[in-house]
Amino acid sequence: MGFLDSIKNKLLMWKYAPLLSGRRPIYRSRFGNDIYASDVVQQAIGCIVTEIKKLDPQHIIENGSDTAPANDRLNRILHNPNPTMTTSDFLEKIIWQLFLRYNSFIIPTYSKGKGMNNITGLYPIDPREVSFITDAADNLHVKFAFDNGYETTVRYSDVIHIKHKFSINEFMGGNEKGEPDLDVLLKTVQLNHNLLEGVSSAVESSFSINAVVKYNTMLDKGEMDNNIKELQDRLDANQSGFLPMDIKGEFIPLKKDIQLVDDKTLAFIDSKILRHFGVSLPIISGDYTKDQYEAFYQKTLEPLIISLSQAFTKALFSDTEWSYGNRVAFYSKELIFMNTQQKIEMIRLLGDAGSMYENEKRIAFGLRPLPELSGVRMQSLNYVNVDIADSYQLGDTGGSNE
Repeated sequence: MGFLDSIKNKLLMWKYAPLLSGRRPIYRSRFGNDIYASDVVQQAIGCIVTEIKKLDPQHIIENGSDTAPANDRLNRILHNPNPTMTTSDFLEKIIWQLFLRYNSFIIPTYSKGKGMNNITGLYPIDPREVSFITDAADNLHVKFAFDNGYETTVRYSDVIHIKHKFSINEFMGGNEKGEPDLDVLLKTVQLNHNLLEGVSSAVESSFSINAVVKYNTMLDKGEMDNNIKELQDRLDANQSGFLPMDIKGEFIPLKKDIQLVDDKTLAFIDSKILRHFGVSLPIISGDYTKDQYEAFYQKTLEPLIISLSQAFTKALFSDTEWSYGNRVAFYSKELIFMNTQQKIEMIRLLGDAGSMYENEKRIAFGLRPLPELSGVRMQSLNYVNVDIADSYQLGDTGGSNE
């Protein structure tokens, strides 16, 4: 068999992954970025990104109700994902990509075979084209093509893929083409832009003509030109704010009645754009209450945190590792919306009764679990079983004094 036959056979081994829609699973970065020129859109996404940057990723091991951190290379990589990014840089990059593309891809690299102790880095990528293909054994792969012409094919199970608005398409977030569906939002953004342009035009026009001078006599063109020049000279030389006129001229100011868009209309348009991203005006301005931030967390941030945790866990661990409780969790130390007093009351109620592990108490405050506290559960001695309360108080529990 010749060289060309060998290449032909290799190509025949690959085929596009089947879709129920009958479309070919090829997705290109032809996404409309017009909405991202809007300052309101930028601020809304910026608020979400800023909060997600505060997350603390951890490789943890769940054992029933107890949770312990893993002391391995994966945890170190989660806090130093690659040579050019910190953890906050890494999280910021993938969340911006998620909202720009509705899909975010991260490639883990390994020194040997796939495994949590062989991992060497986590790299967010921004491909120009994404294709889903299967090999001869029907294993799903994803082919990435980049702007510089480079192409690579990776097992889909080895790729961390985070999707946004995962609905119609079978592999990608967004619309049926795997792109952001921005048509409806674009109309609102354009309306907001038109209103602001109208306000700007109205303000500019208010400075064009402020008054007219009426001459109470018939003037020929030459004399009119001289009078206009004389008036211009007087305006240029005016220092006091009063314009001297002779008996022939009458200065008539024009009444300005500029019709601007009322602030309620502009606020309504802004809020309509912000609702698309799950961000309220108080969150944008930073003067939110506890209840407003709690709503923002539960509606917008918490689903993102869950998506991150599940996507990382699915790609980084085998089924066996997953069955032993290996997970990637994103702890929200800076996102907890309970005030200090409320958290203390919760810990006191459950902790004193022995209903919480010590690491659960730390997690409730958004702190990382500690290895030395794994499996440790404390209980206050100020509590006793109600069935033996009287005997316990009297120092007699039914046994000997010894």
